[in-house]
Amino acid sequence: MGTTTTTAPRRQGRGGRERILAAAAQLFAAQGINATGMEQVAEHAPVSKRTLYAHFRTKSDLVMAHLQDLASSGATLESGLTREDTPPRERILGLFDQPAGDAALVRGCPFIDAAAEFPDPESAVHSYAREQKLRMVQLVTALVRELGCREPAALAEQLVTLADGAASRAMVLGEADYGRHARAAAEVLLERALAGRG
Repeated sequence: MGTTTTTAPRRQGRGGRERILAAAAQLFAAQGINATGMEQVAEHAPVSKRTLYAHFRTKSDLVMAHLQDLASSGATLESGLTREDTPPRERILGLFDQPAGDAALVRGCPFIDAAAEFPDPESAVHSYAREQKLRMVQLVTALVRELGCREPAALAEQLVTLADGAASRAMVLGEADYGRHARAAAEVLLERALAGRG
């Protein structure tokens, strides 16, 4: 399905910050961070430029708030790793499941995307993206350790590398279910690591 264009709704008085973040999330996912201008975000929100800059003084501030909002929303790959109602193995393999939402737009990992668009490792955006990816491997390490796998730190790095690689290839190829290939490899890695227990 192609994308549809709609006219921006009329400005409303309340919830400006939330509307800005929602507009930014949609635009960043559809066309990238660098290709999205602040004026476009304001129009899409819709808010005045004055309101936009009252909430976010710079585009970097907006991108940081967007990433923090994503991290706390439960809509990222990492969020499934902390679900207490799911067994550890299934939480790990959930990294490779087809994402929910708009299947016509395959987004990849927003943290990797942001780091690529803010390549300076000292920038706030790049640093935050790195923190989220390190948190991901810490969560997976804890889960494989809980399963009793051998060499949990090394295994966790292998698993998150598969997950990030699958997300990137899914985005490039436009195949939302591309993770099935990495999931099959992850199952082999887990089986081998569990076979050495005891």
